[in-house]
Amino acid sequence: MNTPTEPGHAPADQSLSAIMSERRHLINLAYRMLGSLADAEDVVQETYTRWYAMSGQQQEAIESPGAWLTKVASRICLDLLGSARARRERYVGEWIPEPLPERTDWISVRPGADPADRITLDESVNMAFLVVLESMTPAERVAFILHDVFRYSFPEVADIVGRSPEACRQLATSARRRIRASQAPAAPAAQHAGIVSKFKQAWEAKDLQALMALLDPDATVIADGGGLVSAVLRPIDGGERIARYALGLSGRTPDMALLERTVNGQPGLVLQQNGVTVAVIAFEVVGDRIKHMWAVRNPEKLRPWTVDAQGGEL
Repeated sequence: MNTPTEPGHAPADQSLSAIMSERRHLINLAYRMLGSLADAEDVVQETYTRWYAMSGQQQEAIESPGAWLTKVASRICLDLLGSARARRERYVGEWIPEPLPERTDWISVRPGADPADRITLDESVNMAFLVVLESMTPAERVAFILHDVFRYSFPEVADIVGRSPEACRQLATSARRRIRASQAPAAPAAQHAGIVSKFKQAWEAKDLQALMALLDPDATVIADGGGLVSAVLRPIDGGERIARYALGLSGRTPDMALLERTVNGQPGLVLQQNGVTVAVIAFEVVGDRIKHMWAVRNPEKLRPWTVDAQGGEL
């Protein structure tokens, strides 16, 4: 198993060094599998609980603690994904993966946060990618993330998910087909940032035509309030409808501030009222137009962004 671990320590040191050094890896793995930082943290906590529930002799008998922790965390994620569909059916409105801030933003809003809890930001956590992962079966998602994102071999993946290496290869292949079918070629980073910045400026200027020019005619907005705050319950389709909705929102919340921030490793927007973050918006830019927008309003998903997410309407 290619999970990084520290070289040989005395048994008494395992829990303090080699074991805890795996925490960031496990958080990164679980977040990509579940799309929720809160759930990822719970998975890692449960994984360590199971480790410390073993006797010292049992722990010493494990050749690679890092591999053991990865296997346990992945299997917990697989079980959670299996029950997620039923939970999502009870969820109020649309469910969007939990957005992540840039590292510096994370530190500023969570000064006591453990650096090992921060997610590595790369293309495997951008919102469009995570949304496609939501369409996969639990086994597809786990096999794909372990192999294609974290570079585990198929025999290693098979040992984790309890299937044959060939079955895991087929799962990963099926997952890749879903990715190719669902994702258009992403705009270059600089172009993406420029489009988001222009959208912000047009929104602030209440310029309907400028907003429409930046939105694909078939663009879609999905909002997630989780039933805890107001949010549109169904996607808004069409560039003109989205532009008019944005202007209507500005009219209802005149004290709304728009801030350009990194959202899941890509340029996005943060909406604030009275200095409090009330929404985080991620974008998918295709060519020179915005194709998708995901607006997270659920305060439980805004923990890394604010200590008091409330108010406003989206």
